[in-house]
Amino acid sequence: MGPDALEDRRFVGYRRKLIEEIRARGVEDLEILQLFDRVPRHHFLPEGMWPRAYEDAPIPIGFGQTASQPSLQAHYLELLRPKADEKVLEIGTGCGYLTALLSLMADRVYSVERVRELSTKARRALDAFGVKNVALMVGDGTIGWKKYAPFDVIVVSAASPSVPPALVDQLADGGRMLIPVGARDVQELVLVQKTGFAVTQETVEGAVTFVPLLGRFAWTEEAGE
Repeated sequence: MGPDALEDRRFVGYRRKLIEEIRARGVEDLEILQLFDRVPRHHFLPEGMWPRAYEDAPIPIGFGQTASQPSLQAHYLELLRPKADEKVLEIGTGCGYLTALLSLMADRVYSVERVRELSTKARRALDAFGVKNVALMVGDGTIGWKKYAPFDVIVVSAASPSVPPALVDQLADGGRMLIPVGARDVQELVLVQKTGFAVTQETVEGAVTFVPLLGRFAWTEEAGE
């Protein structure tokens, strides 16, 4: 089943309205805006959330996780700009919506999710959308996916108290990573770039809120109790 078979005319107008909201929040890149028209967000969300699928807001997807706000995802894509010959590592597959967007920009996408049920659902949704260039793994995202490193782009969709060193190690020369860094309740969006042996970190947006990144090099389960 390809993308056209997933089209539901009920949602077309809502999707165009969402694109206008993303544009109003400062994302002007036409190529990125068109991606949000090509990928039906409702297809990746639980059916009970379909009435809210095209709100510019985070949506609960179960297991204490959320699908991120689309305008923030568009901002991610605008800052990182994966190219057609580049390899992407995504930490936090979630529902697979951002994974699908990334798959339309990059050569290959490797995505790690710690919740097996979410990874399984995302695989189903990606397959139905016709995605062929995405590999999924269930595991600790803070240690990355060394087998396929180095990566040109690393996208982290959960908040960490600091930048996990294993992810920095897996960045390619010229690679860039976006990760929310800070406390559990509020973070800054940090752009990490590697050139040769030099690594730079720059805050590109403040006061963002993501679910916590759990794992060896981030938060532990106990820290949230």
